[in-house]
Amino acid sequence: MITRKSKREIAQMQKAADLLVLTHKEIAKMIKPGITTMEIEQFVADFLKKHGATAEQKGYQGYKYATCASINDEICHGFPRHEPLKDGDIVTIDMVVNLNGGLADSAWTYAVGDVDEKGKRLMEVTKTSLYKGIEQARHGNRLGDIGHAIQTYAEKEGFSVVRDFTGHGIGPTIHENPYVPHYGEKGKGLRLKEGMTITIEPMLNEGDWKSKMDANGWTARTIDKGRSAQYEHTIVITKGDPIILTEQDRDIPPLD
Repeated sequence: MITRKSKREIAQMQKAADLLVLTHKEIAKMIKPGITTMEIEQFVADFLKKHGATAEQKGYQGYKYATCASINDEICHGFPRHEPLKDGDIVTIDMVVNLNGGLADSAWTYAVGDVDEKGKRLMEVTKTSLYKGIEQARHGNRLGDIGHAIQTYAEKEGFSVVRDFTGHGIGPTIHENPYVPHYGEKGKGLRLKEGMTITIEPMLNEGDWKSKMDANGWTARTIDKGRSAQYEHTIVITKGDPIILTEQDRDIPPLD
């Protein structure tokens, strides 16, 4: 079942998104060589608790952490760890915030110290591909329009698009229909309708798009050790421009 959200529900999701954005802005200040993703994990758990929120993914299907922290060749669902980040690493921090029942989901890839030009370009193209997908996310368009926009741009720039993990509907639970592939054919797939809330979260690889799973049963990584980047927003479908609930380039109102 696909739910379309009321104005009240969207307003509550926006409050969760505001807190999530503030969390990412604080993480951006923390990222540097020598910090551990377990330190970031602890900060996120404490920061959300301080503001009356919880990390929705903690406990989801047995997942133990408030964040996913995926480094270099890890595509997604990396576990926070005690090993320090190194100069030149890239790390994706992904989280889902629950604030009084409103959910918001966003991942962001960060450069650790001085990242080489290819790594910077991977990050830039992945972020741009996210916004190209968002441009297509409007009432009357189809899911294939989103995936096609991302895939054609990413492949033109020389990167591959992960197929094994997709965006999804969100609210009132963490993962809902529809699932949102980041590849596809224009004009194909489910038609988008006003009031849908979805995530778009392309994962782009330097090499092959295929993934393999670590022994922990959660962490996916590239099959050829190429690096992977991911950027994700939670958005609302409207009859005009989509609303990006988790947009970072904005002023956040004071939290209640």
